[in-house]
Amino acid sequence: MKTRLTLIFLLAFVPALAQSSGEDAINKTIEEFFEGFHNRDTAQMRSVLHEQVHMQRIGTDAGGKPFIKEESVMDFLTSMASLPDTLKIEERLHFYITQTDGSMANAWTPYSFYVQDKLHHCGVNSFQLFYDGAAWKIIYIVDTRQLKACTEPEKAD
Repeated sequence: MKTRLTLIFLLAFVPALAQSSGEDAINKTIEEFFEGFHNRDTAQMRSVLHEQVHMQRIGTDAGGKPFIKEESVMDFLTSMASLPDTLKIEERLHFYITQTDGSMANAWTPYSFYVQDKLHHCGVNSFQLFYDGAAWKIIYIVDTRQLKACTEPEKAD
C-alpha cells in the first residue's frame, strides 16, 4: 500500500516540480540579463542572449499612431556601455508569466523603469527563449513603453 501511495504521489507531483524548475531556469536567465543591464555589464547580458537575438519596441508616436521599431543588439549593448556611471537606471520586473513547450519558452514581464529613482515609464516585456541543450538563451525581446498612467500591476491568475 505504501508503494502504491508513493507512486501516486510521484506521478501527481513530479511533472509540476519539473515545470517549476524549468520556469525557475527561464526566469533566472532573464534576471541575469537585467543584472547585467543594471550594472552595464554587456558581457553578462550577452552571455544569456542567443547569437541570433532580435529586439523590438512597440509604442505610439506623438500623434498616437502605433509603431514597431527594430533595434540592433549591438547598438543596444553599445548604448548601455556608454551610459555614464552617475546615471542610475533600474527596470523593476513585477512578475513573470512563463510558458514552455520543449525547447521554447515565453516570459511576459510587466515592468516599471526608473531613472535616478524616479519613475520614467512602464510597460511589458515579452521574452522568447530557446533551450540549446545546455542553457536557456534569449532569442527575442519585444517591449512596450507607456510614459503616462503607470501603476504597479497586480499579477493575473
